[in-house]
Amino acid sequence: MNIKTFSLSSFTRPLAAGGSDKSMKVAIVKYNAGNVESVKNALNRLGIEPVLTDDAETLKSADRVIFPGVGEASTAMNYLREKGLDKAIKSLAQPVLGICLGMQLLCDFSDENETACLGLLPYRVRRFESETLKIPQMGWNNIFDLKSRLFANISENSYVYFVHSFYVETGPETIAACDYGVNFSAAVNHENFYAVQFHTEKSGAVGARILENFLKI
Repeated sequence: MNIKTFSLSSFTRPLAAGGSDKSMKVAIVKYNAGNVESVKNALNRLGIEPVLTDDAETLKSADRVIFPGVGEASTAMNYLREKGLDKAIKSLAQPVLGICLGMQLLCDFSDENETACLGLLPYRVRRFESETLKIPQMGWNNIFDLKSRLFANISENSYVYFVHSFYVETGPETIAACDYGVNFSAAVNHENFYAVQFHTEKSGAVGARILENFLKI
């Protein structure tokens, strides 16, 4: 396991310069889990002005949907169910990107307070167990075994920024892995649903490229 610490770098080339539609409608799921503003700012740097929404019809009509999250699984799932967002997210047909807690909530079940999640990915979310490593994993770590268009022009063993105490198991849907005492899914893909455990919006140029790749899928 290698962990690297360095300062965030900026990636400010407008998305339109790469040939993508700057007028693309991007929706960010607004719910009681933090970090939506950081994701919004990262998209702004790519020339995209997203809408933050908890309205199901607005989500369904968007070209791309981003499902971020920093928080606790059961509280987040309760809120999604109360607002009907659980059904709305599962019904989405356009490309969707889950980030951090958003990735975990796409799974079947989380060990965090024994929480039934959205069930779009056939995985259990487990807690890191270690007598030597600090939990949560907080900082830069490398990702490897990269697959999928999501990682176009991203080098093997690139470093991205993680903050998490729970992780998603590896399996056929794993498109990037990471090691923190155990190999886990750093990213997954099932049909139109993509998700990353790390924070793209805090991962400098690499994270910006991954966001841009997602917008081009």
